[in-house]
Amino acid sequence: MDTILGPMLISAEEIRQRVASLGEEITRDYQGKDLILVNVLRGGVVFLADLIREIKLPLAIDFMDISSYGISEGSSGVVRITKDLVDNIEGKDVLIVEDIIDTGLTLRYLLRNLKAREPATLEVCTLLDKSVRRIADIKIKYKGFDILDKYVVGYGLDFQQKYRNLPDIYVIKDEKFVDILDKI
Repeated sequence: MDTILGPMLISAEEIRQRVASLGEEITRDYQGKDLILVNVLRGGVVFLADLIREIKLPLAIDFMDISSYGISEGSSGVVRITKDLVDNIEGKDVLIVEDIIDTGLTLRYLLRNLKAREPATLEVCTLLDKSVRRIADIKIKYKGFDILDKYVVGYGLDFQQKYRNLPDIYVIKDEKFVDILDKI
């Protein structure tokens, strides 16, 4: 395959089965509600596309893009919305759909921001939960998979904007790439 790709962590079939299960849970939980899924661009788009096909309810989708930036050795915790929602979420049942949750700092900011817009409910669905790195105390209602502290690519997740198109999720194996990621 590619020199940075290590072992496959989660197969396309495992992802498909888990996404179907999440879709069933969400369908059951949101019966009769005004559901809007909010996706944080870009990594979560692949997950969102598969997930909405598994939710057997009328629903809307909207997108946000968030930038978390800081000094070279990681994020300063400063978050900026670079693309906001198009639709008003007041009184709606909002489900944030994420590809991966790591420290939770950006998600905590997003939850506070969206809560101020007075949705009826506000919950989180993530494909991958890297809870071993969690700093922020956040509640995740729907989880695909818990993963260890590894850098992963595929199924929407990227390294330098590449590898999003892989159907499976892989661990990045080469330490020189991990060193680069630690500085981003």
